[in-house]
Amino acid sequence: MKTVFIDGQAGTTGLEIKERLLKRNDIQLVEIEEERRKDPARKKEILNSVDCTILCLPDEAAKDAVAMIDSTVTRVIDASTAHRVAPGWDYGFPELHATYRSQIAQSKRVSNPGCHATGFIAGIYPLIANGIISTDYPLSATSITGYSGGGKGMIESYTSVPVELKQKYAARPYAFGLKHKHLPEMMNVCGINHAPQFYPIVGDFERGMLVSMPLFTRLFDKKMNATDVREVLAAHYEGQKFVKVEPFDLDSAVEEGFLSPVACNNTNYLELFVFGHDEQVTIVARLDNLGKGASGAAVQNLNIMLGFDEATGL
Repeated sequence: MKTVFIDGQAGTTGLEIKERLLKRNDIQLVEIEEERRKDPARKKEILNSVDCTILCLPDEAAKDAVAMIDSTVTRVIDASTAHRVAPGWDYGFPELHATYRSQIAQSKRVSNPGCHATGFIAGIYPLIANGIISTDYPLSATSITGYSGGGKGMIESYTSVPVELKQKYAARPYAFGLKHKHLPEMMNVCGINHAPQFYPIVGDFERGMLVSMPLFTRLFDKKMNATDVREVLAAHYEGQKFVKVEPFDLDSAVEEGFLSPVACNNTNYLELFVFGHDEQVTIVARLDNLGKGASGAAVQNLNIMLGFDEATGL
């Protein structure tokens, strides 16, 4: 029996992790007493007593929590942005390469990937690793996500909006300063030299997301078309349980000409689609922003770190 403490279990990500872990008999959840919830000494005691702590906190609070840990036993998964490119932390995306899974299994400090970054990296990392695009390729991405990715405040704003204002909330692009917080990990993990032009959108649906990456084959370092790109992705993720590369078949992928962002909801799956022809390619990643984009990924990393089957509880 392994002990786990979720620091920040009242938030959207923390609640989902808690729900998954409560159904298991191989993990004991440790919780801080309500009357001592704001007691730093009690929190430090718990942080240093468990097998693993999962941090579901704002960035600064996550850094403060890590600073409290002096135990050589306690392992940490941080779901915030605070440590995704920090030295000494391993990036929690085991499907990318065998070395990632091995590092996660041995690690004391794992950073959980961001949801937008998960989709982008899933599509771009294999192309860089296989020498198809260079580290200087002018990348771009558009991501539409459900409003649950914005936490309790955003969920409240969407679920309480009057009917007459609903149209205003249908699709809302943001991050026009072009410095979205997921960009550093996109660059760091893929090894690219320039930040992608990233265009995120919040849609009027609770959860689910599509991350789309357009590419021009004339800028490739190897001669390839869309079907070739699909085969590269399929080979890269062969045998992976949670990352699936869909067939190159437009008719089976779309419904009435549209690709749904919600088909992976309430799962830990990430599906990759490749569309296009000889000149242009679009890779689309579909995932649940609270599944493989947050809570599901955290549980998957927890399983790997604690020696459980990777898919337990997922």
